[in-house]
Amino acid sequence: MSDVTVLLQQAADNDREALDRLFALLYADLHRMARAQLAGNSPITLLDATSLAHEAYLRLRNAGRIDVDSRARFMAYVSQVLRAIIVDFARKRNAQRRGGNQVHVTLSTQVAEEIGGADDDIERINDALIELEKTDPRLKRVVEMRYFGGMTEPEVAEALGVTDRTVRRDWERARLLLSVSLKK
Repeated sequence: MSDVTVLLQQAADNDREALDRLFALLYADLHRMARAQLAGNSPITLLDATSLAHEAYLRLRNAGRIDVDSRARFMAYVSQVLRAIIVDFARKRNAQRRGGNQVHVTLSTQVAEEIGGADDDIERINDALIELEKTDPRLKRVVEMRYFGGMTEPEVAEALGVTDRTVRRDWERARLLLSVSLKK
């Protein structure tokens, strides 16, 4: 068994030190996933890649028991955590913009739209993913792993126990369904 598998088994038995060692062992991969999520996007959170990876660690540590049996499934779980973090930060910023203890300043419409665009998009994507899950839960997981986790098709295929070709078809179908849902 690999070190990751052993650490996952120990973490499933509520061994906090095993989770710490697992995080240290996979930190480069977690950081890569966070960096991939933040790359090319306007600032979707107030976090940089390192802070996003650390926030994921804190949520994983506070989650209690982590019950996955492989590296691929753990990384799939991490992609769900990254999505939750990003959506939570977007919601928090939207709430603050709507008056959450902020000083009210008059802005032009253009500036206001530019500030809120990314956060509103994240919330719309999250809502669309919730709807997609009702139709096909696997499609939602593919989107989480690819979009929020930055995982490759082979990594997603391994995590889901399907072929690369199935992941490619699911990814295309999910993108199509999401684009229709987001145009509403």
